[in-house]
Amino acid sequence: MICISVTPVSRTFAKVDLLNASFQCDLIELCLDRLVKEPDVKDMIDGISKPIMISCRRKEDGGQFDGTDEERMMLMRQAIVAGPAYVELDYATAQLIPRFGQTKRVINYTSLNRPFSQADIEEIFKEAKQVKGDVVKFTWPTPTLEAAWPLLAAVAKKHDLPAVGLGLGKAGVTFSLLGRKYGSPWLYAALEKGMEAYDGQSTVSELDDIYGWREINGQTAFVGVVGMGQSEIVTSRCLNSVFKTHGLNVRCLPLMSEKMDKLKQMLDSLKINAIVTSRDLGDDMLALADEQEESANLGQYSDLLLRKGGSWHAYNSIWRSAVRVLEKTLTGVGTDKRPLEKQNVIVLGSGSLAKSMIYGIGKRKGLVSVASTDDKRSAEVATQFGVRAVSFQNIYNTLSDVVVIADPNLRIGTHKTELNPSYFQSRMTICDVTEMPGDSPFVAEARGRGSRIIEPREIYFDQIAAYIKSITGKDVGPEAFESIVAAELAAQAAARVPAL
Repeated sequence: MICISVTPVSRTFAKVDLLNASFQCDLIELCLDRLVKEPDVKDMIDGISKPIMISCRRKEDGGQFDGTDEERMMLMRQAIVAGPAYVELDYATAQLIPRFGQTKRVINYTSLNRPFSQADIEEIFKEAKQVKGDVVKFTWPTPTLEAAWPLLAAVAKKHDLPAVGLGLGKAGVTFSLLGRKYGSPWLYAALEKGMEAYDGQSTVSELDDIYGWREINGQTAFVGVVGMGQSEIVTSRCLNSVFKTHGLNVRCLPLMSEKMDKLKQMLDSLKINAIVTSRDLGDDMLALADEQEESANLGQYSDLLLRKGGSWHAYNSIWRSAVRVLEKTLTGVGTDKRPLEKQNVIVLGSGSLAKSMIYGIGKRKGLVSVASTDDKRSAEVATQFGVRAVSFQNIYNTLSDVVVIADPNLRIGTHKTELNPSYFQSRMTICDVTEMPGDSPFVAEARGRGSRIIEPREIYFDQIAAYIKSITGKDVGPEAFESIVAAELAAQAAARVPAL
């Protein structure tokens, strides 16, 4: 089941929100925290077809009720008389308000600073039973999978009372999806953006459209997607769409972790055998790998990890996808079967992403130079790969047929450590691997100056297809996710247009 949290500020809006929520969920939580006047709960819930749960949380429990405890308890007593299916009570309040009628009692335990310990959790179940609880609810911060892990354990472990959880923070959605797999009675979601009960709470449309939570069951296998930026969300949407189209009981699980040794153990417990990493965490994820392919090892970068025979293998796919699209674009432009051979290619950057591209272009016999805002680091990378180093200030006087931007921290501008937009010329081919599937500021500037562009979305399509082939063995073309990416890019463009 899914429970939509509704937090209205007036009785009129409450009825509208409850009605809208009823079409999208199995249970509705009506939060009374923000109602400025004493609500008539019976009137508000009358005619709503879905079961209602009433809550009114103190600020110390993450709520927004600013009245006295006596006022809050009076409000809850009146709400229970209205006959909702559930009422949520903290332990102290549950001791003072007895069971009434058929309303079931959800006993909420909240810690806004840290997870409860295992000893705390066992004691909590005993307390909840003593105050006639029917369900135990745990709420605590879940910025990472490590913090969400004990919450999952509390929900999944068999006790005398069923348990639900609400994770606060980035890994809250991770907990929700895992809770679905491991038998949580319900998940929490907001009706829409701006109506969250807690900051960062997922909306029901996000759980539906991005993660397909309704199809997740006890047999669902997860693919880990490290990072929770917009690019990783689009990747999850694309992968999940293909999994669903092909009838695979596989879904993406967003991952945020601080400790790689613990992450490895948790991945084993969750039986996760594939991980897709974000571009800015490709070097960190190598710590998980037992084996590294040559390009991952030399570049110290991996965007795909697969578990085979009990060990994790690291792969570097970004250079393959970028080089494939680069060669396809260059074919027919005065070149033969090796479009990059003897092309003057300058790679801007000296980190793991740049080293990956230097490795790949070198494999295709391109004449590589490397430059970055850190000249010393560029020289070290040049020595490692046997290519030429160019000082950053001299790139403007260096002949370059192809420019590869591979430094996520590089900015466009006129300062000493920025790339001057006048650098881009119509004779150049520009490939940016730092931002996909949309245009980066570099690509937008180069496109406007007539440079040939290696389309970021084509690199992205190739990379997603490579992930799917590696994970499922299935070949898919860009048509499998073109519409998803087009919709995302249109949404981003609309968001950049200032309101009239």
